[in-house]
Amino acid sequence: MLLTGGLKSLLPHVLRRIIRCNRLTISNTSGMAEGYKQANVVILHKSLADDFEKFCHANDGPLPLLHRSQPGDWKCPSLSSDADIRTDCLQYRKYEHGACTGSLKSLKEYSEQLKDMVTFYLGCSFSFEEALQKAGIPVRNVEQKCNVSMYKTSVPCYRVSMFHCNLVVTMRPIPESKLEAAVLATSELKEAHGAPIHIGDPGLLGIQDLSKPDYGDPVRLHPGDIPVFWACGVTGVEAIINCRAPLAFTHSPGCMFITDLKNDNVRSLGGVPQVHCISRDPLHFSVVSAEAAQKIKTLETLIGIDPGERGIVHLQRQGELLGACLALSHAGSVLITTGFPTHFTHEPPEENDGPPGALAIAAVLQALGKRVAIVTDQRAMELNKKIMEGAVQLGILKKPIPLLSYQRENADSALMFLCENGNPGRPRFDHLIAIERAGMAADGNYYNARKVNIKHLVDPIDELFLAAQTIPGVTTTGVGDGGNELGMGKVKDAVKKHIKNGDVIACDVEADFTVVAGVSNWGGYAIACALSVLRSCEIHDRYLRRAVGFPGAPGQRLWLPALPSVTKEEKLLKTLVQLGVRSGKTASLEMEVDGLPFYNTHSLMIEKLL
Repeated sequence: MLLTGGLKSLLPHVLRRIIRCNRLTISNTSGMAEGYKQANVVILHKSLADDFEKFCHANDGPLPLLHRSQPGDWKCPSLSSDADIRTDCLQYRKYEHGACTGSLKSLKEYSEQLKDMVTFYLGCSFSFEEALQKAGIPVRNVEQKCNVSMYKTSVPCYRVSMFHCNLVVTMRPIPESKLEAAVLATSELKEAHGAPIHIGDPGLLGIQDLSKPDYGDPVRLHPGDIPVFWACGVTGVEAIINCRAPLAFTHSPGCMFITDLKNDNVRSLGGVPQVHCISRDPLHFSVVSAEAAQKIKTLETLIGIDPGERGIVHLQRQGELLGACLALSHAGSVLITTGFPTHFTHEPPEENDGPPGALAIAAVLQALGKRVAIVTDQRAMELNKKIMEGAVQLGILKKPIPLLSYQRENADSALMFLCENGNPGRPRFDHLIAIERAGMAADGNYYNARKVNIKHLVDPIDELFLAAQTIPGVTTTGVGDGGNELGMGKVKDAVKKHIKNGDVIACDVEADFTVVAGVSNWGGYAIACALSVLRSCEIHDRYLRRAVGFPGAPGQRLWLPALPSVTKEEKLLKTLVQLGVRSGKTASLEMEVDGLPFYNTHSLMIEKLL
């Protein structure tokens, strides 16, 4: 029997010959024939082959198709010179009507049945392990001399006819400092599953216990390692099980077919990927192209001008817009709040900075298929209903958004509002956004910029943001332009130091992400535009859909009409004026926001962002 010593340097045809003679003591092919592609194998009846091929193309992250044979063809000259698929995998599995009925070293005894069967060769992540090592990234399963860990997830694949299943993934522990290098090293190796589909907490994929893989061996994480998950070809095995074919064969997970093809044909997936942490509880990283990230940084710079000369440059933190929008992009349900009753001597006391930005965000989220709700003050419900009706009539929103109010009744009110039955494990919302929303100061009061306490006009919606800090998986964003807005607690020290009256008015309540703009509406417009940039980014789109299903076609960007426009925002501001909603700084009922004219100031900003 041969031991594993020099197997990684042997040529594929030599390894296949050794495997064919059943002379290996190893249990998997990880680390063997370095630099050459390995393949998952699925063999099924020719009547099912066309649908299975469509299933592969519809889910090409886990099932990158290297070759489809003709019925009864045991060779594959496009992948190897002398192969025989009946003998050249370390081990096979036999499936009958969806049940595994045997583990085999050879399929030769089934040669007669194989004459009516088609073999599919699918890319394998073992193929990219050398690329990881060349990038200086440890491959723990190779170090620990064990098979890679494979897990069933809760992520459904795109169904084709009778082929359906949930995604299967491999997990490799990667040091946090090397995450971006790992994504970069694998992103262009599309035929080896490409870039990871998830980085962080396994629970977000429905995986409960990393120490109990569904296939393969448990791989030990070192201190500082992050679990990184790639789509896996064993997804094909799950599809075979679910289709309940009378007879099918697969490789045994980890026992791949080794091809003669080198890992040198790369395909760009739309730029250089970047990795960004969007949550620490649960740990969650997102992926985006450098180009898309730079566009969003440009949006952040555009809105960062300070027309009111308030000193907001001291409050700005680079990358907050990108972080907020990545978190929003992953969210399925979003709660938005706005409303700053600064004009306490008028009715209504609200200013017109905030609602347009909130509606701009809501419109794009709605167009992206996310669930959206708005929470506001009970006394302002009628006003907000009218604003909402106007937004629908103007075509800003496709349909009305649920309008909620929040009142504190007891210590659990915020949790009961945010979660089903107050259970932090079942949140109703994944992300909360406050835009130009009066924020609670350190003394428990709410102040306008002139240091006037307006607490009697403000419902305690801050409590929802405080409660969100205790709910795993719920992230928050605050958008403001003066430091007294909800969510600005993250920069309160700078507010106290650099903003007029900051020592009194500074909001004490933090958000995970703080977007600072010259006018808060601009922050809302920038978030809407940044969400569009992300959804147009091929790298981010693939990560978001876990590399299953089809990418969004560039010509079908159905969310683009939902973006703010000068015409829509002009009509909305006219609606606000008609409803008596005034400019923040001057209290005038004119076409202005925060004392700045709509024409040639706000209209120009919208054009620049677009």
